[in-house]
Amino acid sequence: MNKYVAKVMEDLRAKQPWEKEFLQAAEEVLSSLTAVLDADPVYEKNKILERMVVPERVILFQVPWADDKGEIHVNQGYRVQFNSAIGPYKGGLRFHPSVNLSILKFLGFEQVFKNSLTTLPMGGGKGGSNFDPKGKTDNEVRNFCNSFMRELYRHIGPNTDVPAGDIGVGGREIGYLFGQYKRCRNSYDSVLTGKGLEWGGSLIRPEATGYGNTYFAQEMLATKGQSFEGKRVLVSGSGNVAQYTVEKLIQLGAKPLSMSDSNGTIIDEDGIDEEKLAFVFDLKNNKRGRISEYAKKFPTAKYYEGKRPWGLTKADVAMPSATQNEIDAQNAKDLIANGCTCVSEGANMPSTPEAIEVYKAAKILYAPGKASNAGGVATSGLEMSQNAIRLSWTREEVDEKLHNIMRSIHKNALEAAAEYGTPGDYMNGANIAGFKKVAAAMIAQGF
Repeated sequence: MNKYVAKVMEDLRAKQPWEKEFLQAAEEVLSSLTAVLDADPVYEKNKILERMVVPERVILFQVPWADDKGEIHVNQGYRVQFNSAIGPYKGGLRFHPSVNLSILKFLGFEQVFKNSLTTLPMGGGKGGSNFDPKGKTDNEVRNFCNSFMRELYRHIGPNTDVPAGDIGVGGREIGYLFGQYKRCRNSYDSVLTGKGLEWGGSLIRPEATGYGNTYFAQEMLATKGQSFEGKRVLVSGSGNVAQYTVEKLIQLGAKPLSMSDSNGTIIDEDGIDEEKLAFVFDLKNNKRGRISEYAKKFPTAKYYEGKRPWGLTKADVAMPSATQNEIDAQNAKDLIANGCTCVSEGANMPSTPEAIEVYKAAKILYAPGKASNAGGVATSGLEMSQNAIRLSWTREEVDEKLHNIMRSIHKNALEAAAEYGTPGDYMNGANIAGFKKVAAAMIAQGF
């Protein structure tokens, strides 16, 4: 590790040793930059790393709300505005009991580089709350969203910070949040993305993260003269990202074998087809049920309670699409032992550092989430553009723009990796390409 990087990481660990997710994300990015930092002292001279690892602003606030029985609850709300060097802060809102400042700082930090890679003018941020929308009525979720936005609205805006959805924040929540923002501001701003099509949303936005990850993996496979045709694919999660990953895999001729939720995993050796996926869409989006019901509906599937998909069956490709650190070193070894030659991340930092070392030692294709799942925020950027010019592009137009962005990210990551001595290393390439653009803007703008 470069001495400059080592010093910055030592300072970070001393100041906030409890923020394990953020420290993991920071070390993963900074440790990739040794060749860049050694080649040009301008970064150390301008203290770029010290500035880059500290958010420009962190907002923490209380969110009181009433349930249907009139009982008052209080949750914590957050917005981490990490870096605005290349554009307004951009990143999702997550509503989940696990949310804390460390997780949001890690997500916001990742978002800086992810947004840089899209080529669109967007900075990085992240926010959310430890509120759990599961099991809540629509009225309770609306009460919470209204209270959350009554504080957040004063810190965001179309040229300041444009949040989107994330885990626990789908179309319903975005609608409630936008309605409250509009009432507070008396302005119809392009301030949230992931909106409904009737009121400023973009076609392909719900599909974008899953489609984009599949497009990226398709580009990686092409470097080996392969395609998705006939490939056995493991997908984790059963929310938005996983659903549309499976949809695009089916369209490309692959055989998706798995989906999961926090309770367990289904493995369908016959493959998940369009009819089975339609059942999952209804189960998860309308009935808010558990993935175990899939195995009751389709006898070709087996349900594994408390298990993740990795290693449960043979597969060519793994596409983790659930949450951070869901693949550990043993999971990675199991994947490779079962024939996996490609891992493309649909979630943010789903592989532990030890798992990534296993991938690299085995020399399989591996794409970090900041590159492979950037399609979601890229299409959010396209939604912002459509809102700004008061136009809507067709489904085909948006999909083609998304596909081209993912091709560009793949190309830029490969070229950066090769330029700095690690050909084929998508993690190093993505980190370097994202860093250089943001750092150049920071230097140009002074301190």
